[in-house]
Amino acid sequence: MLSFAWRMLRRDARGGELRLLAAALVVAVAALTAVGFFADRVRQALDRESHQLLGADLLLTADHPWPEKLAGDARARGLQVVETRTFPSMVTRGEGDELRAQLAEIKAVGTTYPLRGALRIAPALNVADAPAVGVPGPGTIWVDERLASSLGARVGDPIVVGQSTLRVGAVLTLEPDRGINFFSVAPRLLMNLEDLPATALLQVGSRVAYRLLVAGDLSVVKRFQREVEPQLVRGQRLEDPQNGRPEIRTALDRAQKFLGLSALLTVVLAAVAVALASRRYVQRHLDPCAVMRCLGATQSLLLRLYLAQFVVLGVLAAAGGCVLGYLAHFALHAWLAQLLATPLPPPGLLPAAQGVLVGLLLLFACAVPPLLQLKRVSTLRVLRRELGSPRVGLLGGYLSGFAALAVLMFWVAGEIALGAYVVAGFSVALFVFALLARAVVRLAAAARGGVSAGRSAGIGWRYGLASLERRASTSVVQIVALALGFMALLLLTVTRGDLLDAWQRAVPPDAPNRFVVNIQPEQVEEVRALMVAQGLSPELAPMIRGRLTTINGVEVSAASYTDDRAQRLVDREFNLSVRADLPEGNRLSAGRWFSPADLGGKGASAVASVEEGLATTLGLSVGDRLEFVVAGDRIGMTVVGLRKVNWDTMRANFFVLTPPVVLDGYPASWITSFYLSPEKADFVNRLIREFPNLTVIDVAAILRQLQAIMEQVARAVQFVFLFTLAAGVIVLYAALASAAEERRYELAVMRALGARREQLRRALLAEFAAIGALAGLIAAAGAICVGQFLARQVFRFEVEVDLWLLPTATCCGALLVTGAGWLAVARLLRTAPIEALRGGSS
Repeated sequence: MLSFAWRMLRRDARGGELRLLAAALVVAVAALTAVGFFADRVRQALDRESHQLLGADLLLTADHPWPEKLAGDARARGLQVVETRTFPSMVTRGEGDELRAQLAEIKAVGTTYPLRGALRIAPALNVADAPAVGVPGPGTIWVDERLASSLGARVGDPIVVGQSTLRVGAVLTLEPDRGINFFSVAPRLLMNLEDLPATALLQVGSRVAYRLLVAGDLSVVKRFQREVEPQLVRGQRLEDPQNGRPEIRTALDRAQKFLGLSALLTVVLAAVAVALASRRYVQRHLDPCAVMRCLGATQSLLLRLYLAQFVVLGVLAAAGGCVLGYLAHFALHAWLAQLLATPLPPPGLLPAAQGVLVGLLLLFACAVPPLLQLKRVSTLRVLRRELGSPRVGLLGGYLSGFAALAVLMFWVAGEIALGAYVVAGFSVALFVFALLARAVVRLAAAARGGVSAGRSAGIGWRYGLASLERRASTSVVQIVALALGFMALLLLTVTRGDLLDAWQRAVPPDAPNRFVVNIQPEQVEEVRALMVAQGLSPELAPMIRGRLTTINGVEVSAASYTDDRAQRLVDREFNLSVRADLPEGNRLSAGRWFSPADLGGKGASAVASVEEGLATTLGLSVGDRLEFVVAGDRIGMTVVGLRKVNWDTMRANFFVLTPPVVLDGYPASWITSFYLSPEKADFVNRLIREFPNLTVIDVAAILRQLQAIMEQVARAVQFVFLFTLAAGVIVLYAALASAAEERRYELAVMRALGARREQLRRALLAEFAAIGALAGLIAAAGAICVGQFLARQVFRFEVEVDLWLLPTATCCGALLVTGAGWLAVARLLRTAPIEALRGGSS
């Protein structure tokens, strides 16, 4: 059976249907496995190097210092313990006109850091690195490549860190527990924990991550973990190799889902191509099956024979797709792996096995329904070809194919809710695009009468547009498939660029581009005077750290919410501030602002104004009673108003504001923002020289880095959508091939009636140009609508409609499809009319 099926496969491979079917499978499997291979490498890195990614066997993280007793208990059990503290701060090199300042992420570590894994250092930039022995000694620091480049620092150069001057001892190339660089806006500086007090950088309001790294016998570590977990309070968390580095795992899961769902569009279009190619394959094999039935073949024998042939084809095509996906995943690795500080191991075989499974599922879900017709072919077809092909059970077969695709979507989505949204989204999108395509096909057919018939070109256009209407269902399938591929690429290129440009224009040209934090109360007037002397207009505001504990008397914690953002907000300390008047860029959306009575109220009469977005996230409303813990005291306040904040002003805004009297006397640091023109850029160096403890955040530099990350991610997604476009072209080829016999017969009749080959060529080109133009037009309209929706409903700003996108996409679509379509059917014009007429229309 298998040998006969193999011989049939080799013979049928010379026909176009199996080549198209195999190409569709290869593209679909390649799109999914390219994502799968990359995700598998990252996941293996997390699993195999989980201890190294933590730098320990157990990691305890908090936003306040850990009790000394905790470290003592761990040491008493024979465990190794080391402490680290991480925070942002400004560092400088040089003096006078040569002074350079840079925001750095400083990590102060104990002498035994790390407990798992190893640091790597190099003696200079662009020099081979090696494992480090120990940590920076007292008085020395290690700086990473980014910090060394930005400061122009070399080994031995002095760097000012707060009130201390430390010398560069090496270039830091690898930290085992740094993990991920997504949105890491500051380069790293590694210093000895003993040098930290002398820098005087840790002040009131400083954002510091306090970490305890624990390692030792795993059974002892587990017992220690079980005892510590019940004692954790707000702001403390524990990570082990199983749940460690949640930011990496979350980012990986989201990236894999997004890229996987992007690849699903390719799978859907490939399914259409498989169904079309299979239909053509069945049409070509009706006569051979009828002959085999006359020679004694049973229905079950025919079905087993063709199923075996398709199994071999599916395995070979899926294997080819896996190879292509393996090669393609290196492109994703090139764009995304540099965002990970962790070296990635080679991928395993699981993505390949999943790719083969997906390929076979796709093949049999979409190819078996037409294939079932072959076993039901009548033996009378040998004498009466007009009997056509049987249609029994086709609807049920295609419904099963759709169900298989839905199962695949749920599998890639990874959760029921998201899977339901994806299935519904794909179904609605396909339905809407099909309606639009059918409408434009009808309009194009109606408009053909306006084309001049006095020229051969006019006749070609009229016949080409009429062909769209005659094959309306096939035309709609082609247009929808191509439009989906075009729209995906337009969204990631033109529309994405328009959204970024519109967002940048929405920011006022004189919007603050520098933030200064960690200003201490005794420095406020001096900092203000220095800024005013430079012609700046600073607006300084106090920040008081407070943790939300109850809402309307009910204790709240991260477990009280299911939304990720709400959990993060509740689990951290808020930056509260005070204000007597409504800040610029804020407007009331509910309730009222503080009254004169509020400005003198404390205790039970204390009030607060809450930002509208925070209120929505936490489920707050006017009249709710909030309680914050500030410096150990419980402070209650009633929400009297909600504010709509225009974050595009780039000013220092706060989620929660209170009258000054409510938080008077509590520890505070101050913040300010201002616009610094390029010609005054040296002012930052002077400010840091006068006040070394201040942290200056360059918003423009952060935005540039975020945009660079977005560019990298967008290129990766664009690469995935290239498979989608390829699948759309395969759908076009499959649709043309499925109607090849009909077209050959029509062209032969027209040539027999006197039509010239040039006229027919123009008719075919007109049809292809119309398909491409309509697909491009629908894709451009869809991209514009999606862009407007994102701008208005998600990003909340206005974006101009780029009307040039419509004609540009229309022309590009027409050119692409015309070229691809002509390559597919040019051979039909070379067929002699007598041959086609003798064969008749199948």
